[in-house]
Amino acid sequence: MTSQELQREVEALGPWFYPFDFGGIRTESIVPPQVVEIFETRRRMVEGLVAAHFSERLAEVRCLDVGCHEGLYSFAMARLGMGRITGLDVREVNLTKARFAAEQLGHAGIEFRQGNVETLDALSLGTFDLTLLLGVLYHLENPMRALRNLRSVTSELCIVETQVIDEVEGEAEWGAREWTRPYRGVLALIDETGEFNADNTETGHSPLVTCPSPKALAFMLEQAGFARVEFVDPPVQAYEQHARGKRVVCAAYC
Repeated sequence: MTSQELQREVEALGPWFYPFDFGGIRTESIVPPQVVEIFETRRRMVEGLVAAHFSERLAEVRCLDVGCHEGLYSFAMARLGMGRITGLDVREVNLTKARFAAEQLGHAGIEFRQGNVETLDALSLGTFDLTLLLGVLYHLENPMRALRNLRSVTSELCIVETQVIDEVEGEAEWGAREWTRPYRGVLALIDETGEFNADNTETGHSPLVTCPSPKALAFMLEQAGFARVEFVDPPVQAYEQHARGKRVVCAAYC
């Protein structure tokens, strides 16, 4: 493919969510410039976790990238040396771009397939040493179901990166005035109808989405069956939301 042909193909597949460089032919991200840093911060945090946990076993790791979009983090895992990577996304339009990008970047061995985290299961997919859920959880209607499903296909480590809401402390009456239960975090219902109806490729399969607080996220991961849950400190010069704790990266170990 000539550079002119590649340029035409890139333009035909657009708009693009992620910035890619295909040998001098670049995609222009629809994300505002001041927000693009989120991609790099997320990558650094995830790569640090993965390298620390798997170390010299990276080539043997089987990875599932859920909500892979155009494949950015699947490619990051391939660059670390993983040889068995599956990217899953609910939208075929995202997967078409991911497959194209994989071919241009030399990652044609990555498998990209359509699927929904709220319905996936180990019988159809098998199990994976590493599962990624990056920038996805807060676009889901049923995050608890999604986390249970993720646990069913994860054998070692699941990494979740998500927007979070502010913590709310308190107790709820539970059957009588004198009977109360403490909050274990809170969930906010968010309306993404506008983005959903506009076919925004970031949204899930429903306009009603649920965003957790940090305590809620940790509690849900524990209830999903993960043995240990840890939040990761953001790096120096992190994206401003990560630095302020409005986005978090969470490592859930089996």
